[in-house]
Amino acid sequence: MRKPLSHAPVPAPVSMPVIRLTVHDDGTMSATVDGEPLAPPVAEGAWRRGSFARIVDQVTAERMIPARVEVTEADGSTFTDIITATARKNPPAPALPDPEPADAPQLLEVTGDGFVPGEDIAVCRIIRYTDATGTGTARALIDLAHDHLVPGDEVVLVGRVSGTLVVRSLS
Repeated sequence: MRKPLSHAPVPAPVSMPVIRLTVHDDGTMSATVDGEPLAPPVAEGAWRRGSFARIVDQVTAERMIPARVEVTEADGSTFTDIITATARKNPPAPALPDPEPADAPQLLEVTGDGFVPGEDIAVCRIIRYTDATGTGTARALIDLAHDHLVPGDEVVLVGRVSGTLVVRSLS
């Protein structure tokens, strides 16, 4: 007689890495993960006591998986703990592409004389002209889409203290 097939799920075995850290008299540490040596970064040459968090983060993929940590101090005392996984509140931001190199600015120098030393100078671009009404009132409509200099445009330098006006044509 055949036994009926069971459709009950089979639990997967639970496994977590075991990090063993051994602190030496000189303050350096040796590290193993599941019995295999974990080498320090080449630039550092040796793990140190201050490397504890970096080792745990590296092995646990930034604390996304739990791990058992066993520390043996130079005097022989031991400490064991389970580092639990933590859920990320915010996923890491995607890496931004490298910015395109900026074009070098194209500068135009406009100079004028007759100003009071150190006074503020207003720099104005003439975009169009308008006439004053019979009462001396002026009204100007400005097209904000016009935002580039072309030959024939003018720039005015206005001295805020001296009242000096310098008009330069860009032709």
